[in-house]
Amino acid sequence: MTNAPKRDAYDVVVIGAGPAGLAAASTAAKAGLTVLLLDENAGPGGQVWRAITSTPLADRRQLGPDFWSGEDLVRSLRESNAEVIHRATVWSLDQALEIGVSVGGGSAFVSARRVILATGALERPFPIPGWTLPGVMTAGAAQTLLKSSGLVPDEPTVIAGQGPLLWLLSAQILRLGGRIDRILDTTERRNIAVALPHALAFATSPYFRKGLALMREVRAKVKVVSGVTALDARGEGRLQSVTYRVGAREETLPASLLLLHQGVVPNVNLAMAAGVAHAWDDVQLAWLPVLGEDGATSVEGIAVAGDGAGIGGAEAAALRGRLAALAAVAALAPAALTTLEPVASVRAELVRAERGRPFLDLLFRPAKAFRIPADDTIVCRCEEITARDIRESVAMGATGPNQLKAYRRTGMGPCQGRLCGLTVTELMAEARGKTPQEIGYYRLRAPVKPIALAELAALPTTTADTDAVVRG
Repeated sequence: MTNAPKRDAYDVVVIGAGPAGLAAASTAAKAGLTVLLLDENAGPGGQVWRAITSTPLADRRQLGPDFWSGEDLVRSLRESNAEVIHRATVWSLDQALEIGVSVGGGSAFVSARRVILATGALERPFPIPGWTLPGVMTAGAAQTLLKSSGLVPDEPTVIAGQGPLLWLLSAQILRLGGRIDRILDTTERRNIAVALPHALAFATSPYFRKGLALMREVRAKVKVVSGVTALDARGEGRLQSVTYRVGAREETLPASLLLLHQGVVPNVNLAMAAGVAHAWDDVQLAWLPVLGEDGATSVEGIAVAGDGAGIGGAEAAALRGRLAALAAVAALAPAALTTLEPVASVRAELVRAERGRPFLDLLFRPAKAFRIPADDTIVCRCEEITARDIRESVAMGATGPNQLKAYRRTGMGPCQGRLCGLTVTELMAEARGKTPQEIGYYRLRAPVKPIALAELAALPTTTADTDAVVRG
C-alpha cells in the first residue's frame, strides 16, 4: 500500500480536505495532537478550491478572489505537523472510530480518538427528460474541468437551473472566453416573497455584493430567461437541443452542451453509514446530521463540519471546521486551548459568516417540478429506473427506499444513491402521502465507495475475525 498511514492510531482523523477539513486539521495539529487528513482528490481544496495548488489559470481575475482565499488555509496545513494523504478513498467508518481507507490499490484500517467528517456537499439531483444523454452534465463537473485544466465550452451551450454556483460558473466561463448561448433560470418567482423577511440580513452580508456583481457581469453578455417551469434535453445518441417552457410559451434551442444545477446538498453517505442520526430539513430539502454543539453528532467521538453539516458556504465551512477541532482539543488536550483562538470568537465569526444564508436557502429552494419528475424520466441512472417504475413499486407495496431495493435495485449501483437518493425519498413520500422524514433514506453500509475484493481479502485478520464468519 503506497503512501499508507504512518501510524495505526491518531488523536484526530479528518476526512475531506475542503475548507472545513483544512481548517480542522491545521487547528488540531497546532494544538500538538497527532492528526491524519484523508482526501480522495489529488490536492487540497475540495470542490470550492479545487486544484488551488495546480490550476493552470495564472490570471487570478479569472477564478476570482473567493477562489484564491483558500491559499491561507492550504499554507497553514502545510506548515503544520498534520499527516496528509491525497487520493485516499475512505470506505468505512464505524462507531469504534475505526476508519477503512484505500490508497494506491491497497486498504488499511486506522483508529482515532476523534473523527471530524468534512465530506462537503454534492450537487442536488436534477432529473429532467434526457438528463442521461451525452452532452448533459452538472455545473459542478464543468467547473472541475475549468479549474483543473482550464477547459471551457466552445460549442452551443445552455446553462439551466438556479443558485449561486450557476452565476459563478457562468462568469468564470465567460472570463476564459468560453461560450454560453442561453441561461435558463428555474428559480420560482414565488420564492422571492417567501425569502423577503430575510432580505435585510442578506443585504448587509457579503453575499449581496458578490452575487449582484456576478449577475451584472453575466447578464451583460448572455441572454437570461427567468421563470422557466419545464426543461427537456433531446437528441439521438447525444444532446442536440434543449426545450424549455415559461408559462404557456415554449422554445427549443440547439445545444451540444447542457449544464444543470439546482443547488448543493450535504454529502451524508459516510456519516449515515457510521450510524450518525440525520433528519429531513424542509428548507434545504435534504438530510442533515442532527448536531449538538460545535458539530457533535449522535455518535460519541464523531463530529461533522462544513457543508456536510448543512450548506453554508466556504467561509462558514472553515469556521465550523475550526470549531470541531477546538472541541476535539478540549476533549483530548484541554491545556493546549490557551494557544488557540477562543471558541467564543470563532462562534461569533460563524454567526457573521452565516448572515444572509436563510435568504439564499429560501430564494433558491428548487421547484417541485424539478425535484419530483414525470413518469418517463429516469431517476436511478445506475439501474435505469424511471419515476413510473418507482410509483408502480409503491403501488405494489414498497414502503420506503430500502424496500425499493428489492423491487428495483435503486441505490445499489456505483453511486450508492448519491444521484437518486433525494429524488427517491421525495417521490415515494408524494406517492404514499407521507413526509420525507417518515419515508426515510437508504440504509447505508460499508463499503460506501467501491473497492476491489482483493483489497478486502488482503487485509490482515485475527482469530476473532475468522471465528466470526466460519462455523465450527
